Amino acid sequence: PGVLADFGDKRIGQRLARRQSETISAVIPFFTNYFFIEVLRGVQDKISELGYDLVLYGVERADQVEGYTARALQRGKVDGMLFFSMKVPEKVLARLKETNLPIGLVDTISPEFDSISVANAEGAYAATTHLIELGHRTVGMIDAQPVSAPALERLQGYRRALERHGMPYTDQLVRTGTNSKQDGFNRDAGYEAMMEFVKMGSEMPKAFFVSSDIQAMGAIAALTENGFRVPEDVALVGFDDIELARHIRLTTMRQPMFQMGVLAIERLVARMSNPGMEILHTTFSPTLIVRESCGALTRNQN
Repeated sequence: PGVLADFGDKRIGQRLARRQSETISAVIPFFTNYFFIEVLRGVQDKISELGYDLVLYGVERADQVEGYTARALQRGKVDGMLFFSMKVPEKVLARLKETNLPIGLVDTISPEFDSISVANAEGAYAATTHLIELGHRTVGMIDAQPVSAPALERLQGYRRALERHGMPYTDQLVRTGTNSKQDGFNRDAGYEAMMEFVKMGSEMPKAFFVSSDIQAMGAIAALTENGFRVPEDVALVGFDDIELARHIRLTTMRQPMFQMGVLAIERLVARMSNPGMEILHTTFSPTLIVRESCGALTRNQN
């Protein structure tokens, strides 16, 4: 039975029926990821405006979601739950549906629940296409771990861009690094991945789409250590547009992170007030923000 058996506890149903806590729980993969910091700013801003309390559950691995969810429900002091950027096990989603507790998903999708997401494949396609249109005939990719749905979707978009422009894809063009913390969306993983590319010598691509800005920061550090200049020698495009990206003048795909957090709360509170409303899925399109790292501005000046 395990912890999921606790989902069916009659006491939980009684507590949920009362729903007077004015508390929303959020289950997020990790607290240190810049993407979630920005999204949570939006969540907290809207929650404060509406007068709810927010309880955060930080999980390091997907297999911890079940336990944290059961714990939140056992306490019974929750009016709704948000799940961020993780593949929630189907058995957990099925039990949650049985409780009738309002649920919202952010950066992940299930047909049974409201969701707020970003067109990851579309963004990766645009980023890669931008580099190709700048004249690069070989574009590499630094991705996160394949356990991450956004990472897989961004890889799909990258591959589609290569195919669309008649450029061959090989496994040698993609590196992830070995650091799996935060599903590989971390600075060290970006550094490791770029160091692997540097070892290719003259075969190393001179342009890269990087699956997150924080990985791009690690990649730039590796390039600098090895005497490469950005963008004079190597061009980079990231993904997210975190605040640090602006300071290092990184070209990137901007996600509306703050707005995603605000909308997630608005949608969840609407669901709490009207459980029978139509299930809604909103997908934001990321926007290309051109700065120095891709080399486009330098070319325009010349």
